[in-house]
Amino acid sequence: MSISVEHHRTDGFRSSPARRGHGRIPALVSVFLGGTFAVSAFAQSAPVMEQPIVITVEGSDSVLYRGTTFELAKLAKDPNPTTSVNTAFVPGTNVADVRSLNAQPAKGIWSYQFIGALPFRANPQPGQFIADIDSGAFFQCAWHILSSDGKYIGTLYDSGTAPGPDHIIIGGAGAFQGVTGVHGAMEFPVAQRQASTSEDPANRRINGGGKFRIVFTLYPKSRPAVLSTPDGPAVVHSDGKLVSNSNPARASETLTLYATGLGPTTPAVSAGQPFPSGAGTLANAPVEVLVNGKSSDVLYAGGYPGAIDGYQVNFRLPSSLTPGNASLRLTAAWIPGPEITIATK
Repeated sequence: MSISVEHHRTDGFRSSPARRGHGRIPALVSVFLGGTFAVSAFAQSAPVMEQPIVITVEGSDSVLYRGTTFELAKLAKDPNPTTSVNTAFVPGTNVADVRSLNAQPAKGIWSYQFIGALPFRANPQPGQFIADIDSGAFFQCAWHILSSDGKYIGTLYDSGTAPGPDHIIIGGAGAFQGVTGVHGAMEFPVAQRQASTSEDPANRRINGGGKFRIVFTLYPKSRPAVLSTPDGPAVVHSDGKLVSNSNPARASETLTLYATGLGPTTPAVSAGQPFPSGAGTLANAPVEVLVNGKSSDVLYAGGYPGAIDGYQVNFRLPSSLTPGNASLRLTAAWIPGPEITIATK
């Protein structure tokens, strides 16, 4: 089966727009989706799988700033490390840096604001909140996740008590759009520093703070998924012909797949809008193509011009590939998609 379309170059990210060759998108999408859909049909939902995903987040320089300064002229002025007192009705803000997800380098912010962090107690001490249960204060947190080079991947929002056994994931954005789940108790290998709001927060990393580790168990609303054609998965050779039993892939060959659900790109494209023509829109999140469970070389991953939530991924098969069939799984933003099978020789 031949697909009449040119592909992005497969040797990296720096092809010029003239060499990317996107002039026949409708024909490509028509073939992939049975000939009855327009370009926007790329926006079909990726299959939802039942299994949760586990993401371990680690970070540093965690500082809890408590509102112990009441003179406006003194707020955020002291360049030196400060201390604070845990007092009822005193508001505060926590800020920390995200440094890795599942041991892969990352950037970002963990932050929350609160009014009074003292615990609730059935038998309170003076200055504590009386309640029917013993519990920590209630918090709502935001986790803004960036790639290691500072590109936006997604945001997670959670709510719960601290300390507490679990926080509920109440939503997400970007690559984590619509996600639900929980995260466990915070672990602090280095205790979080407690500072006054008189301290200049611009010096947070200079003055230092705690290190944290936390484990998220997430249920994505959608996952990255390779598109399907009437004749099999949308995985093609460099000549545009579909990989099939009669035209199998071979070891070390560079292939192209077409998919949904890889998340935000650079330049950014608003949700529901097609990717622009011209310069490539590169996927911000880490993208992996697992072949027989092992990571292959991903040479390009980005939005397909004119498509809504439609992406192209160029990857190289491992040299150890054996004849028969190979399993293939696409992963983006640490979220694995469904497994497919391609023929090999």
